[in-house]
Amino acid sequence: MDGSVSDMATRVPRGVDVVFEAPRWSERWVLQDGVTMPVTPEHQRTTTLLREVLEAFIARTGLDATAGEDIALRWDKAHSTVGVDPDVYLVQPALPKGARSILTWEAGHAPPRVAAEVVSRDTAKKDYNEGPLKYAASGTRELWIFDPERRGRGLMGGPWVLQVWRRTRMGEFRLEYAGDGPAYSEELGAWLVVTDEGQRLRIADDEAGERLWWTVAEAALAGEGRERAAKEAALAGEERERAAKEAAESELATLRAQLAARAGR
Repeated sequence: MDGSVSDMATRVPRGVDVVFEAPRWSERWVLQDGVTMPVTPEHQRTTTLLREVLEAFIARTGLDATAGEDIALRWDKAHSTVGVDPDVYLVQPALPKGARSILTWEAGHAPPRVAAEVVSRDTAKKDYNEGPLKYAASGTRELWIFDPERRGRGLMGGPWVLQVWRRTRMGEFRLEYAGDGPAYSEELGAWLVVTDEGQRLRIADDEAGERLWWTVAEAALAGEGRERAAKEAALAGEERERAAKEAAESELATLRAQLAARAGR
């Protein structure tokens, strides 16, 4: 499977087009079952938030899909220990119930529509240099590499806060964006935006990030907030109505008193 890097005007660093062969497997890509890389709490918060946003997207749209974190993605049955562990993934159709790995040669196991890697000190070199190769070989349709601390540097340069790699109709895997964000995700039809002083990667309907995709918990809080605001508005309206009624009654009492005073003269 081919992988290629394109010069996308000013969004991707200018230079000579690089086309590389993505091997189906490499001994460096062997996954050891039960062995996971330690992650920092900040890294975990970033991946969890992104996963929860994707889960809410699935629930909101009724999509037959699965979103999750840190699963073994394997694509070569002849070398079944070769793979990659996406920090976050979205696969469609949904994985079979109980699946603990994505095995693309098995029925019901599709390559990710989206995979995301959050760069850390220990993974920077791997995420920049080998990440695109592995995801190109796996059949993944879109890869996001988020490097909030600018730790990485690869064959094409860097570091960049955000990279978006995308599979073309011809099957090539191309670097479509590299920079500080925002960047467009064709797979989701939405924008990837960097928030929280550069520490979080989120999804939004607009490039400015004003219409963020919420997690289920955020949507619930927003709903409670709207309900509370509606109740407060209703109470304020009742208070205005009561005050107006009291003012009218007071004015009427004053007029009656004036009329009574004139009649008594």
